[in-house]
Amino acid sequence: MLLTIDAGNTNTVFALIDGEEIVEHWRISTGDQRTVEEYIVWIAQLMAMNNRSVDQIHGAIIASVVPQVLWPLERLCTKYFKCEPVIVGRQGVNLGVDIRVTNPAEVGADRLVNAVAADALYGGPCVVVDFGTATTFDVVGEDGAYLGGIICPGINLSLKALHAAAAKLPLIAVNPPESNRVTGKSTLEAMQSGVFWGYTAMIEGLVARLKAEHSDTMKIIATGGLAPIFMKHCDAIDAVDGNLTLHGLRIIHERSR
Repeated sequence: MLLTIDAGNTNTVFALIDGEEIVEHWRISTGDQRTVEEYIVWIAQLMAMNNRSVDQIHGAIIASVVPQVLWPLERLCTKYFKCEPVIVGRQGVNLGVDIRVTNPAEVGADRLVNAVAADALYGGPCVVVDFGTATTFDVVGEDGAYLGGIICPGINLSLKALHAAAAKLPLIAVNPPESNRVTGKSTLEAMQSGVFWGYTAMIEGLVARLKAEHSDTMKIIATGGLAPIFMKHCDAIDAVDGNLTLHGLRIIHERSR
């Protein structure tokens, strides 16, 4: 089986992939002080609970946007899984797509992985909207090339900033208002409306501008934990794929072998 590791700013996702099937996946908060031994104790216990063995891992791939966690994750693979992991972004790793931006080295590994997966699974032209710590839009051309994108503050990040800066505004969860009414009748409703419909309008507006700039036929693929919620209320989104990044890691590993 293949071990894929997606280390994001908030969470790190570990998954076991057999062929093209994701058979297990687990999430842990990203911590730059976590040791190699902490990782192996945690994941070995989870594997054992699901009748999996460390010996079943034949390969590994890591995508990380947090430089501090890369070394312990890499060491985890070499010491305990006995394999040299593929590191997305490292010289010699074959993504299989052309990266047409000013400085390819500064593009987040997760964004490139999503672009690879979107091209392979859905075909270009398309846009990946990722609801993560930041809300990102990544553009894939008709020929599969990565053309760049947009980075916006993440929804939960915006909520925390609003709560921290305004003494009387509570920290709320991201939920669509109970009715489709935009006008809030209370502070809570007003905040829910501002966050939910505000981000919906942002998505629809940016997608419209991207289509005008590139192609009206672009498919819009959403991923990330909040994607299903917005899919129900946002006409701009064509499909939701919660495992897009994991499949992208699998595809890159196959191309790099």
